Amino acid sequence: MKTITVVGGSVAGIRSAEALRRAGFGGRLVLVGDEAHRPYDRPPLSKAFLAGSVDEDAIGLVDDDDEAELALELRLGATASRLDPAGRRVVLADGTEIATDGVVVATGGRARRLPGTEGVEGVHTLRTLDDAVALRRDLRDGSPRVVIVGGGFIGAEVASTCRAMGLTVTVLDGLPLPLAPVLGPRIARSCVDLHAVHGTELRPGTSVSGLATVPSRDGGRRVAGVELGDGTTVAADVVIVGIGIVPNTGWLDGSGLTVDNGVRTDAGMVTDLPNVVAVGDVARWSRGAGARRHEHWTSAGEQAEVAAANLLAGGPGATFRPSGYVWSEQYGRMLQLAGHPSAHDRVEIVDGEVGDGRFVARYLDGEGTTTGVFAMGDPRAFGRFRRSELRRPAAAA
Repeated sequence: MKTITVVGGSVAGIRSAEALRRAGFGGRLVLVGDEAHRPYDRPPLSKAFLAGSVDEDAIGLVDDDDEAELALELRLGATASRLDPAGRRVVLADGTEIATDGVVVATGGRARRLPGTEGVEGVHTLRTLDDAVALRRDLRDGSPRVVIVGGGFIGAEVASTCRAMGLTVTVLDGLPLPLAPVLGPRIARSCVDLHAVHGTELRPGTSVSGLATVPSRDGGRRVAGVELGDGTTVAADVVIVGIGIVPNTGWLDGSGLTVDNGVRTDAGMVTDLPNVVAVGDVARWSRGAGARRHEHWTSAGEQAEVAAANLLAGGPGATFRPSGYVWSEQYGRMLQLAGHPSAHDRVEIVDGEVGDGRFVARYLDGEGTTTGVFAMGDPRAFGRFRRSELRRPAAAA
């Protein structure tokens, strides 16, 4: 291959470029990013960047030296509109064509929005740097009442940041116990209890029916509250919607790639075309009979190594074996999970106390095998138990 084009400028795209160079690719390497900003890290957007304690430079993924070392040709502010496998080219929205021998699809996803909220001032999603800048500006305008729709990790992180800023925060979630499908009821309860301890109002099992609005200063509409399914309204000056993403796959229409809630790949991140691989939030990879997408920072890097090797080899070889590592920072606590537990697995506390907000737990399947390790507030112990306990049979009772 003489030219490889990486489409997508977030961590999955950058890690893919790095992996290609490590694997020995010495040809032309182009990275297309639809944002005008240099590639940056997303996790700080809901935490340190939103709080204002770090700036854009601090969250950058590549600087001038990195760009030169990677011999990376950056095309920023450029949106891919079409993949033409037969013509071996990526077509950009402005009509520019990039001739390419291989493609890494790393276009991620866009934040889901609540229907009818387009154009309403004070309603935000948090996916991009521009999103974070706009939200930070609204949070600093007086002392706004904040309502967050979605009690997952992003919603909880934003709630934590807003509470640290001294703001009144309400979190709405449709599940009776947020995070339970992922963490199981016992661990999920320990996480959602952090909201009450730190003064955030959590309303589980709540449906949202619409928004209450008032005229804005410029003649438009501004949010004044969130209307619930039971007919009540929660007053709000700022609303943040954190209800997941939609994979960015529209530009692949007609490419011949299978698109099904993401770009379908095999276990080596290779698509229907051997010279096209997919990584990150947009990739829906198959293992056995199932297919899944991993919307996690760690997975992006793990997938990039495998995808780069298989792209250069011209077909499947390396297999993606996810670590399942996920982390989140909330209310001064580090939450960490590794492995692949089921929400129905038995949970044992192996260090610390849940009531103290500092503990390590392991998940055990029906055969007594450790399937996952979770920790709150103790990264060192987490690392120790992750190494020693993961996939280790439990001692006989």
